[in-house]
Parts: sequence; C-alpha cells; structure tokens
Amino acid sequence: MSLLVIPSIDIKAGKTVRVVQGIPELDSKEYGNDPVEMALILRAENAKFLHVVDFNCSNEHSHKNFDIVKSICQAVIIPVEFGGGISSLEEAKEVMDLGIHRLVVGSLAYLNRKEFEKIINEFGPQKISAAIDVIDDKVVIRGRSEMTDISPLEYAKQLEAIGVKRCIVTDVKRNGMLQGANIELSKEIAAGTNMNVTHSGGVEGYKDLKKLNEVVSLGIDSVIIGRALYENRFPCQKIWRKAEQGLFS
Repeated sequence: MSLLVIPSIDIKAGKTVRVVQGIPELDSKEYGNDPVEMALILRAENAKFLHVVDFNCSNEHSHKNFDIVKSICQAVIIPVEFGGGISSLEEAKEVMDLGIHRLVVGSLAYLNRKEFEKIINEFGPQKISAAIDVIDDKVVIRGRSEMTDISPLEYAKQLEAIGVKRCIVTDVKRNGMLQGANIELSKEIAAGTNMNVTHSGGVEGYKDLKKLNEVVSLGIDSVIIGRALYENRFPCQKIWRKAEQGLFS
C-alpha cells in the first residue's frame, strides 16, 4: 500500500487561505479567492481525497461557508473530509448532509466524550476521524489555544477505546512552517494503537513524502499537505500549473 496524499483547502470568509501554525490571527496569507476552483485544480493534479477546514465554523460556529463546502463536494468526484469545530451531533448531521465523506472532530472528543460517542454511533467509525493536535508532547484543544495535561499517546488510546478507528496527528509547531514533518510523533501513535493515522503538519517537499511512505506499514497511511502544495514545492507542479492556465477561467 502506498501513501495517500490529501491536499488541504482552508476556508475563511469564503476564501481559500493558508495560515501559519493554524492560527488565523497570525500572519494569515491568502492563496486565491475561490475554494471550489482550488478543489478543481487539485483534482486536475490527480488528488484522490480532499481535506477541507472551515475556520469560520471552527472559531465562530458560523455556517456561512457551508454552501461553498457543498459546492466543493458537488464539483469533484473524490471524497471530501471536513474539519471545523464540530460541537454537537446535530451540527455533525448538518455537515454530513453537505455531501462530506468523512468528518474530523477535535475538541468535542476531549470536552464532551458522550456527545462524541453519539456521532460515532450515528455515522460509524469509518466516517469519523479524531484530530490529535500536539504542542510539546501535550494535546491542545479549542482551536489549538488551550493546553491539556494529557500526552498524545494516552489520548489516542482513550479514543481507540471508545471506537475511533482513525486519527489525524498534527505537531502544531510544525504546521504550515515547512520545517519538516515530525514523523516520530505519528509513528508513536501508530505503534501504540491499532488506529489508522493521517499525518499532518510540516511537510516541505518530496523527501518528507518519501520518509512517510516508508512507514505506511506501521499504519500511517495518509498525509495532509497544505502550504507545500500551494507554494509549488514539488517539481511536477510546475508542469501541472502551466497546463492548467486558463482551464478554470
């Protein structure tokens, strides 16, 4: 089995953005205005899966980007997963009705375990991924703004015990920084549980993908990439992007 590369589309106020370390207030940088067009471009570049983050939903519990998310799901024929501060089963249902293939749940899994279990029971573990965001070997929640006292491995084991089959592991300090992937963190979670692990954060180019591909057998079967894709860090992208000029105008 080879590594699945999952491009990330981060949406804020209807626009595609990339943000340093996942914090919207810190040096936000826009990459184009149309998330649907970006989804089509990534699909044209042979993306097999998309990761969509709604910062307005995450930070304000606003649903103003939901029509855009629905349009992305309708525009591409590949699965789309959604992350954005899901706070209840009802909100999870609303998001899944947009056409989402898989739902990413973060803080709720830590703060309200019973409500999170309701979501798992409603949709099944194959449709849910738990986000494990980490700073200095501690899990962080609430938009990566609040530190907990639990280690990522201990937390991962708790999630596995209630039926979680997949988690997204992010070293927040590496996220969006193009400083190399913290593969050891993802390996620790994969080795200490039977969950499938999606690595996120720090990928700066092909060498990181090669390293991750070498540990697929451990259970790290996919990687989310954002800034490196947007900034053309992969040699083949220059060919793709030149071929795409005017394609979606």
